[in-house]
Amino acid sequence: MKTNIFIPMVPAIAVVILAGGCSGGARKGTASAPVLVAKAITTNVPVQIDPPPVGHVMAYSSVTVHSQVGGILEQIHFKEGSEVESNALLFTIDPRPMRAALARDQAQLENATAQFKRDQKLLEAKIESQDQFDVSKANRDTLAATVQSDELNLSFTEIRAPFDGVTSGLQSYAGNVVKAPDDTLLTINQIHPIYVTFAVPERYLPEIKKQMREHTLKVSVSYENMTTDPPQGELTFVDNTVDTATGTIQLKATFSNEDDTLWPGQFVTVNSTLSELTNAIVVPSQAVQTGQSGQFIYVVESDSTNPFVENRPVTIGIAYDGQTVIEKGLKAGETVVTDGQLRLSPKAKVSIKSANTSTNAP
Repeated sequence: MKTNIFIPMVPAIAVVILAGGCSGGARKGTASAPVLVAKAITTNVPVQIDPPPVGHVMAYSSVTVHSQVGGILEQIHFKEGSEVESNALLFTIDPRPMRAALARDQAQLENATAQFKRDQKLLEAKIESQDQFDVSKANRDTLAATVQSDELNLSFTEIRAPFDGVTSGLQSYAGNVVKAPDDTLLTINQIHPIYVTFAVPERYLPEIKKQMREHTLKVSVSYENMTTDPPQGELTFVDNTVDTATGTIQLKATFSNEDDTLWPGQFVTVNSTLSELTNAIVVPSQAVQTGQSGQFIYVVESDSTNPFVENRPVTIGIAYDGQTVIEKGLKAGETVVTDGQLRLSPKAKVSIKSANTSTNAP
């Protein structure tokens, strides 16, 4: 039985050895593998929070407008949803009751003032007591304060915008009786500038604080179906507490928003640049391969007539905009394979098939 098992194994081993020898000989004469290549270049690379957090756009200031006096809403001076300037007239409350009260109290004040002057002369002539004079003075002062209050109430019949902003939909209409201060008339949001709030993992906090002490941190945002350049802003606020439930910290960036690209309530993707790597060696991210021993890149070598590839172990850094930083293992100017790696092995011959063959070939 042992002999029967052993005899067929001998030719099998011989076939394997023979096949291996034929394979090695064939590699030398095989056709070059077509590949796409690119040059490793030196450039400055921004260090950003990865993955980019989702942010929420919020108004720089927001105010809910109420009337300070009750009455009939007589007139509306703007179109809902429009932009208004600071101090622009928004609503007029029927001023007639306030004007009537003011006229009545002004007449009483005039009479009280005349009486005060008479009492003052009588006091000086020692005909009137000090107590009577004091009562006359108090009556005059009370009516003067009442007139001031009437004038203030009359001014409240004109409701004006507290700042430049965008109006919401109306919640009260002309003809409605407004109850002060309970009834809401509308909301105004200031959107020039505007805020974007977002949260980042707390591991970024030391670097954020360090960079903010040295310079302004730039922030850009993007959103779905965006047709303009990404709005640019600055990081202006770091919350004073890390959220223990999520392990994140809340940040706030300010954007000028002059073209109204951002709108309160909108969700955006936030790209925040913490620092910048200068003179970093980068290659297209698809050039980096992963093997059993870690990351490597196929680097094109050449004897000027027969280009071939070398399997080069590398240490990679951050990725940005389709490029990956190579911290160790590659020099600027070397040619790397970006497509066709599945056909390659160390020392394999290649033919360069690049859009710019003349510049990318070694």
